[in-house]
Amino acid sequence: MITLKTPKEIELMRKSGVIASGARKLAGQMLKAGIATRAIDREVRAYMKANGALPSFLDYRGFPASVCVSVNDEVIHGIPGKRILCEGDIVDIDVGAQLNGYHSDCCATFPVGEISDDAKRLIRVCRESFFKALDFAKKGYRIGDISRAVQTYVEENDFSIVRDYCGHGVGRSIHEDPEVPNYIEQGVHGVRLMPGMVLAIEPMVNLGKAPTCVDKNEWTVLTKDGSISAHYENTVLITNGEPEILTPIEGDGFV
Repeated sequence: MITLKTPKEIELMRKSGVIASGARKLAGQMLKAGIATRAIDREVRAYMKANGALPSFLDYRGFPASVCVSVNDEVIHGIPGKRILCEGDIVDIDVGAQLNGYHSDCCATFPVGEISDDAKRLIRVCRESFFKALDFAKKGYRIGDISRAVQTYVEENDFSIVRDYCGHGVGRSIHEDPEVPNYIEQGVHGVRLMPGMVLAIEPMVNLGKAPTCVDKNEWTVLTKDGSISAHYENTVLITNGEPEILTPIEGDGFV
């Protein structure tokens, strides 16, 4: 069931969005060769606590960390641990914050030092596809218009859209209805957008082919062909006019 948020709920989500975005920025600033991914998780958890929020992901369906740190061919749900980052890696930082019972969700892909031209272009196109979609995140359009905008832009640039996972509604739960795919299915237009809807729009884009697989840890999603992947996400409010990004984009890893 899709829930339309009240002005009071939207204000609470703006506050959680600022915290989620701040945690994303903090994690991005930490990325350098030689750092262990668990150090990022530790700092994000401390940042959330200092700001009165809870990490949305910690213990969600058993997820063991406060932030998803997905490296290179890891698409989503990378579990922070002993892995040491290296020069040339690309890293998806996916963060959710719960404040006063309301969640916000955001992600960006960051470079570690100097990265390849292909990786730079992948990150850029993934991010830009979000903003192409944002043009259609308005009253009167449909979910399918968002999906089509992402897919069209990504495929025009010769990358692949991940089809096994998608965006979603956000609110009192980190994952709510409706689903927000990043590709269009023939004959499927999706629900019509209405003011008060809050969506996590999140393109996931592969350098190689689209298929994915799940790691033996039963969480981390990988590209099946081993190619690198980028992920970009913000929490977006549908209004009577222009959409509002509830997770400020400052420090979102744009290269």
